Amino acid sequence: MSKRDYYDVLGVGKSSDKDEIKKAYRKMAMKYHPDRNPDNQEAEAKFKEASEAAEVLLDEQKRSRYDQFGHAGVDGQTGSGFSDFSDLGDIFGDIFGDFFGGGSRRGRSGRSRGRPGEDMQMTLNVSFTEAAFGVEKKISINRYVSCDACHGTGGRNGSRPTACDMCGGAGEIRRQQGFFTVATTCPKCQGSGTMISDPCHKCRGEGRVRGKSDLAIKVPAGIDSGQRLKLSGEGGSGSLGGPSGDLYVLVEIDEHEFFDREGFDVRCTVPVSFSQAALGAELEVPTLTGRVSLKIPPGTQSGKKMRLKSKGIQKLGGYGYGDQIIGIHVETPTKLTSEQREIFESLGRLDNKSSHPMAKGFFEKVKNLFQ
Repeated sequence: MSKRDYYDVLGVGKSSDKDEIKKAYRKMAMKYHPDRNPDNQEAEAKFKEASEAAEVLLDEQKRSRYDQFGHAGVDGQTGSGFSDFSDLGDIFGDIFGDFFGGGSRRGRSGRSRGRPGEDMQMTLNVSFTEAAFGVEKKISINRYVSCDACHGTGGRNGSRPTACDMCGGAGEIRRQQGFFTVATTCPKCQGSGTMISDPCHKCRGEGRVRGKSDLAIKVPAGIDSGQRLKLSGEGGSGSLGGPSGDLYVLVEIDEHEFFDREGFDVRCTVPVSFSQAALGAELEVPTLTGRVSLKIPPGTQSGKKMRLKSKGIQKLGGYGYGDQIIGIHVETPTKLTSEQREIFESLGRLDNKSSHPMAKGFFEKVKNLFQ
C-alpha cells in the first residue's frame, strides 16, 4: 500500500510553517494517542502515520528532501525519532497535561506586521550529464526584493510604522458573543497591527520593489526530468518585512546524442555489422565516464540487451548507481559493391536451416498453418 502524502496526513498546506504543523500534529495526537484509544488498532495506525509525517515535516533537512523527491527522498530515514525534541516537547506536554486535566497554555505569539511574499516557479534546463553528475547553475530572475530606500520598513526617511488605532496593534478585532470570543482580521491594517503614516516614495509604503536577482541553484546528481527543487525563501520578498516566498524549480533534461534513461539506468543502442554479429567482435562503447570495451559474442541477434553494472546514474542521496543497458542493433547494409553482393549470394547458397533456427521454426509453423 502506497504511503499518503505527509501534508495530507496532517491536513496542512505545503507552505505551512512549523507552528502550523505542530498544531495539526498535536490535534491528531490528542485524538488518536493509544492512551486515549486502548486496543484500537486503527487509531494506533493513524497515530503512527501522523508521528512519521511530523518527524519529517518538522525537520528542515528531511522536509527539504521530501519536498523535492517525495517519499523516495526520506525512505529509511523515518522512525529514528525527532532530531529536535524542542519541536515536540511542548506538544506532548500539552497532550499529557490535557489527559490529566492540567497543563498550561502559552500566550499567543506576536503577530508579524508584514505580509508573506509570493511563491514563484521556473523551469531549468540541464544537460543529460549535468543531471547525472549534479551541477550548480547560475540564473537571474525578476522578483520582489526589499526596498533599499527604506530598508523594507515602508516608511520615508527612516520613519517607523505606528500601532493601528483601530485594533491597538493586535491585528485583529475581538468581540464577545455569549460564552465565546470571536476574533476577526482588523479591516484597517489588514492584520498587520501597524500603519504607515509617512510612506516611502520608492516603494509607496510596501517595503519592496521589483528587481533582478542572481541565484546559484544546486542540482543534485541523479535528478530526473519533471522533478522539482524547492529553494526556501528565494521567492518574492514579503511586504513590510514579511517572510519571503519560496522558489520552485522544475528540472527539464535535454536529450543526449547517445543516451537516454529509465529510472537510474542509462540506455544506449550500439550498431554492429552482419559479420560482427555472426562472428563476434570486441567494440568500444560510450559510457557516462568514458569508453569501455564490450565483447559481442558470436551469433548475437539484433535487439539483444547487454548490461554494464554500475555504469548508470548515481541514485539520489548517493546510494549506489544504476546500470548501463546496451541494446544491439544489427545493421543491414543498404548499398553493396559487386564484390560484396557476390559474397552475400554465395553465403545465401551456403545457408542451411541449422544456422537459422528461428527462421526454420517460424516458416515450418507458417506451412503447417495453411495445410
